[in-house]
Amino acid sequence: MERAEHLAERLGLPIRDRRLLGQALTHASWLHEHPGEAAGHNERLEFLGDAVINLVVSDALYARHPDDDEGLLSARRAVIVSAAGLARLAERIDLGSFVALGEGEAPPDGGHRPVLLASTFEALAGAILLDLGWEAARAWLAALAAPELDAATPPDDLKSPKSRLQEFAQQHLGTRPEYRVVEAAGPDHEKVFRVEVEVGHETLGMGVGSSRRQAETAAAAEAIAVLEARSAAAETAAGSSR
Repeated sequence: MERAEHLAERLGLPIRDRRLLGQALTHASWLHEHPGEAAGHNERLEFLGDAVINLVVSDALYARHPDDDEGLLSARRAVIVSAAGLARLAERIDLGSFVALGEGEAPPDGGHRPVLLASTFEALAGAILLDLGWEAARAWLAALAAPELDAATPPDDLKSPKSRLQEFAQQHLGTRPEYRVVEAAGPDHEKVFRVEVEVGHETLGMGVGSSRRQAETAAAAEAIAVLEARSAAAETAAGSSR
């Protein structure tokens, strides 16, 4: 309950149910090692919080970007509610410092892993909805995510690195990227993936992540940087020769 007390102070919200807030901070691995010492783990609250966050973000984006079509609104929402996006919001309130983890999950710096931060943030949103109601949950989430909700990010920048790489490769090279897992090491709950991406039989990027998807995204981002640098260099050389 001490974690819940400290987080309630940080949030600045009139939290009434400290036990529910404590459940939102309890990972299943901790409850497995300390049965009966919490109301339950946070996975059911994650389910509820996921729906709350998606509705709040959708509603706010619809109001704040009246000129965006459905596709662009969906792209903006995807950036905010992705694991990386929710982890950013969680870091904004230092949520990782309050998570109760089992010994197998805790080291090294387990509470600050993006995927775990994102899932805990969803659970927190669910707990706030149940405790304080829709209006309070909506206002809190919208205020916390205001920088992302208000950002007038260009459409191309909202695309995922994998989408951008595929478009670049098809338009400029007439081919598609190919991803290959070169390593998957560690226990199931802490597995680390290393992925390479090839474009036109040339390895252009390598990424590391706690899931294959994360590693592929990182590899695509690196490949995009390489291809864009080459393109810029070619344009510079062409300009100099004129």
